[in-house]
Amino acid sequence: MKQNNLKSWYKSGAPGVWMSGGAVAIAIIMTLGLLAVIASRGLGHFWPADILEADYQVPGQEARVLLGEVVQVEEVPRARLAAAGMPVAAEGGEFMTRELFKVGNRDLFGADFTWVVGEWLSNPRKPAGITVLERREWGNFYGNLVNVKEGGQVVAEGDAAWAALQERLDRVDDLHAQLVRLEKRDIGRINHGLERIRLEGRKLQLQDKLDAAAQADMDARRDAWNAEYKVLEERMVALTQQINRDSVTLSASDGRLTEIALGKIVRAFRPNAMSTADKLGFYAMKLWEFVSDEPREANTEGGIFPAIFGTVLMVMLMAVIVTPFGVIAAVYLREYAHQGALTRVIRIAVNNLAGVPSIVYGVFGLGFFVYVLGGSIDQLFFPESAPAPTFGTPGLMWASLTLAILTLPVVIVATEEGLARIPRAVREGSLALGATKAETLWKVVIPMASPAMMTGLILAVARAAGEVAPLMLVGVVKLAPTLPLNGNYPYLHLDQKIMHLGFHIYDVGFQSPNVEAARPLVYATALLLVIVIALLNLTAVYIRNHLREKYKALDH
Repeated sequence: MKQNNLKSWYKSGAPGVWMSGGAVAIAIIMTLGLLAVIASRGLGHFWPADILEADYQVPGQEARVLLGEVVQVEEVPRARLAAAGMPVAAEGGEFMTRELFKVGNRDLFGADFTWVVGEWLSNPRKPAGITVLERREWGNFYGNLVNVKEGGQVVAEGDAAWAALQERLDRVDDLHAQLVRLEKRDIGRINHGLERIRLEGRKLQLQDKLDAAAQADMDARRDAWNAEYKVLEERMVALTQQINRDSVTLSASDGRLTEIALGKIVRAFRPNAMSTADKLGFYAMKLWEFVSDEPREANTEGGIFPAIFGTVLMVMLMAVIVTPFGVIAAVYLREYAHQGALTRVIRIAVNNLAGVPSIVYGVFGLGFFVYVLGGSIDQLFFPESAPAPTFGTPGLMWASLTLAILTLPVVIVATEEGLARIPRAVREGSLALGATKAETLWKVVIPMASPAMMTGLILAVARAAGEVAPLMLVGVVKLAPTLPLNGNYPYLHLDQKIMHLGFHIYDVGFQSPNVEAARPLVYATALLLVIVIALLNLTAVYIRNHLREKYKALDH
């Protein structure tokens, strides 16, 4: 009886349902676990950890004071430390604890991080007066605040130094913001204007149209730009002097006094003296800086806004390019092409293109788009820029076109599947009511297939936003000085190189000179890339659902 029940249960298909459900559950758990690991390791980096001060006594060496953040704690075999030449005692357990300290003060100690043996640490303490300086260069500085100086003269020391430091840092922040605006907006606008005048003169020379009147006009405009530049230069010099007016002196863990100009400091804080509410506010500020500021310190400090902007802009341009081409190709294959052997071969080729390694598309983009097409554009429209290339070099447009070619098969297949699922009766009914084939196609068939088109676009965006290999060849760089969209004509600079979140992860994770400092940013950037892709996809899903409801399309 039991055997018969087992056979009937097996024949009912229930084992397949349970296996499918289990596979889905495992996939969801693995995905959520991956996101949890990325989020915990990435977002925890921005929390202001307490600063530990402890005595460190290595056997046979003079005792010293360690000051910094405990970043990682792990147990290692005692024999492993002994094999590395460390003076480890034979007695004790099999394992010893070692801790990774972020000691900062790279200009003094030569490295931000150091491994220490936990058994050799003693008298741990967390003094409230320990000050952390986040610098624009050389990373963090940990020490005790000694005094604040103005023009080389001490103006505050002891307990009053902290309040004076915060007040003067606010002043320096305002001055630094003014200096950045001058350099990026005003000076950038002048340099752009001078370059356009130079190219205009070169173009007139090549066309043999450079007469005295044109030369005088260009000289007048150039003189106006130069006069404005001199005024801005004087303001920049004055701002720089004001920024470097004040300085602060700190005592490092080894007792050395270090004087640091406030212009080199981003912020100063005392994590051991901060309440939970203060740390939450600081945490929110660091998160906002991460998504809104520019990178510093070889991409290991600061924010990644240029990478976010470049990723979103490139994906949007890719979507604008790939959607019409993919839809038109699918419409032709399904609605107009003769369904014979040639059409089947084309479909097989399109499906196979979806499996081509992405780096192959990058090589194609570099060879055809950049060198052939871009070089031809330079010869025809930008001869005055030679020998410097304009479009004959990797840039935003070629990156978007390469991704469009890479994701084109996905859009074609999804759109064609949507067209195939529209009942033939719908087409015949439209034709019977007097509509032409073109009117039936554009007013009935394509609107009903629009949800399938959006599905293809969603898949294309998900793949394109995470690609790295082809972009390394056709337009993505480690650090782009300006955004491709700014106030200088023609405003959208398709020839300009961009930053990208995927390439940023690769660069920080594998090319950074400071691996320990870069590791948390790899997780944080990866989490942000997932969020950006999710937001783009959710936007497309919303549009797809709206179209599906509007045109009562079949459920895809």
